[in-house]
Amino acid sequence: MSKLLLVPLDGIVVFPHMNVTLTVDVGDEQRVLLVPKHDGEYAAVGTVARVTDRVKLPGGATAVAIEGLHRGVAGAAETDPQGRLFVEVEDHPDPTRADEGTRELETEYRAVVEEILELRGDDGRVQSFIRSISEPGALADTSGYSPDLSFEQKLQLLETVDVAERLELALALQRERLSTMQIRQRIREDVNAGMEEQQREFLLRRQMDSIRKELGEDDASVVDEYRTKIAEAGMPEAVREQADKELARFERMGESSPESQMIRSYLDWLLAVPWGVRSDEVLDPERTREVLDADHAGLEDVKNRIVEYIAVAKLRKERGVEPDKRAGAILTLIGPPGTGKTSIGESVAKALNREFVRMSLGGVRDEAEIRGHRRTYIGALPGRIVRALRDAKTMNPVILLDEVDKVGADWRGDPSAALLEVLDPAQNSTFRDHYLDVEVDLSQVFFIATANMAETIPGPLLDRMEVIRFDGYTTDEKVAIARGYLWPRQRERAGLREDEVAISDDVLEVVISEYTREAGVRQLERELGSILRKTATRIVTDTAETAVEVDLDAVRDALGRQKFFREAAERTAVPGVAMGLAVNMAGGDVLFVEATSAPGEGFVLTGQLGDVMKESAQIALSAVRSRADELGIEQEAFERKFHVHVPAGAIPKDGPSAGITMATALSSLLTGRPVKHTVGMTGELTLQGRVLPIGGLKQKVLAAHAAGLTDVVIPERNRGDLDDVPEHVREELTFHPVMSLDEVLDFALEPTPSSQRHVSF
Repeated sequence: MSKLLLVPLDGIVVFPHMNVTLTVDVGDEQRVLLVPKHDGEYAAVGTVARVTDRVKLPGGATAVAIEGLHRGVAGAAETDPQGRLFVEVEDHPDPTRADEGTRELETEYRAVVEEILELRGDDGRVQSFIRSISEPGALADTSGYSPDLSFEQKLQLLETVDVAERLELALALQRERLSTMQIRQRIREDVNAGMEEQQREFLLRRQMDSIRKELGEDDASVVDEYRTKIAEAGMPEAVREQADKELARFERMGESSPESQMIRSYLDWLLAVPWGVRSDEVLDPERTREVLDADHAGLEDVKNRIVEYIAVAKLRKERGVEPDKRAGAILTLIGPPGTGKTSIGESVAKALNREFVRMSLGGVRDEAEIRGHRRTYIGALPGRIVRALRDAKTMNPVILLDEVDKVGADWRGDPSAALLEVLDPAQNSTFRDHYLDVEVDLSQVFFIATANMAETIPGPLLDRMEVIRFDGYTTDEKVAIARGYLWPRQRERAGLREDEVAISDDVLEVVISEYTREAGVRQLERELGSILRKTATRIVTDTAETAVEVDLDAVRDALGRQKFFREAAERTAVPGVAMGLAVNMAGGDVLFVEATSAPGEGFVLTGQLGDVMKESAQIALSAVRSRADELGIEQEAFERKFHVHVPAGAIPKDGPSAGITMATALSSLLTGRPVKHTVGMTGELTLQGRVLPIGGLKQKVLAAHAAGLTDVVIPERNRGDLDDVPEHVREELTFHPVMSLDEVLDFALEPTPSSQRHVSF
């Protein structure tokens, strides 16, 4: 312990083995304690230093040369009569011996420092100085010479008395410094490489310009080429002016300008639109009907509407009526999957002798997909409408907007809103794409949109469309489609000839009724493909001879056991079960409603029902309770816990049309009278027991027919909708229009046995 004069250092850190000159007066003292000072606070550890020389400076000031010796921890302090501060110092010289771990740190520290010096371009003197240091403490203190370390980092290094800890700290600081220098080095190299590439590209472009001038292919020839193309494009006057304006800009700035490529891209797209090109239409209603009948079975509503469109167009043309830009056709085909909506567009284009372009809108969420991007954006493109015209190479193609009900919206905009102008005959003659920024006449385009559900199409968009609904095919229509289209196509894909395999209509009906339950024919085609592949395998392996007649055993062998059953009789044989009719995006279907009761209170609904369907069940129970006397049900029977379940719980169900079905199931349970197994029903029920009309009657009737029912209960106000049902289906079913729940129950429930006149629980 020694007492030394304290010399404060403002913003300076002096390490042991450093030699510094300070303009301070230390009197006759030979040793002093140098303590860093920052913001009025002294460090806990200082450097014990020896005064090696004293120098008188001009003006009477004194400077001293000082050499740092080792670290010292300041203790108690006192002031002498001259006002100088002396402190008791505990000396902490560094040990000279090092253990194995410290030596490893030394080696790593030297390697890091040498790499830093190499990046800095050291001439070898600093590196020699580092190599001459053998003591680990002194080696760690060399970090104090680094100008890249902050005052706080140097102070932290000084206050670390333990040599091993100090060496670890110095190593961490130097590693951080090395990584920073490496990043800077990479950035410099990248910048230099980029500059060299730009200089190289500039020189090459200058050389290319010189070569093109020698060959007579300079900017003037490019401008002349564009001017010729614009003159021959048949553009409207406003579009021609815009093209000339952009071409003049291109001519002024030259091809070396960065913006010239953007102008060239714009002119290329402007020229890609077939402004003056139209297909020669064939306006022949009879030929159109023949083409549609050859390509599609059924779909009478669609075929009739298309024939009407062509007949009107032919009549206007023959009588010299001026074309009306607001008389465009926007047909929207809405129906279940697999019913031929998409393929009908190709048939329409073929019948009209127009080009056909299909645009899939499923999952499109960016408004720019329809209207295009502004030219200010990098990589901007016109929208899909303009690209469709480019692909069609005419201004009057048939454009199919597929899956228009699956257009989404997010922060990039609402594509369905952009479609409002496209699909409005009163506006689309002046459609303006954001990229082209000129008016494009879409009034000659025949737009056909397809969707599975009308409910998900925005109201303003649906209002601009002429909706034609696709309903499910009957079994007879499916047999005709399978015979005329699906079977030949799958036979060809299986590599079989027509004389090698055959199938009867009865077997086709078995495949349709027992292996598929759909409104369309996609699953039917897959099943026929399985049968034909199995047959082809048997022929190739010589286990069957041509010609093969596909019978029921071959169907079972290829498709496995029966997948769908007509179980109406078995399911409704007990009281409490009624069969309703439903419609979904896949077409119509039968819907069983089961009711039961148990001791307790409450009303339980299961089967993943929506809010409207849950309310229908509550209304059904109240309506039945209000008719308890007429039905012979005691009031005590309603003081139990009722459970209504609609099977297929994995499928969400909602809608009011199951009202009379639920009321019939509850009435059957409470009266003990089973529901007739041949009856299906649909209709909304009110609390007063009135039966209200519903939608989707055609699909529901087709589902009842496919399920083998013979009687269908419908609301009276839906009687007119029966005209849409195919005639042969109407002939095989008996319809019972009703206006009240009493009529439903009188017909649907089995007669009451005398022993079950009054039911109680």
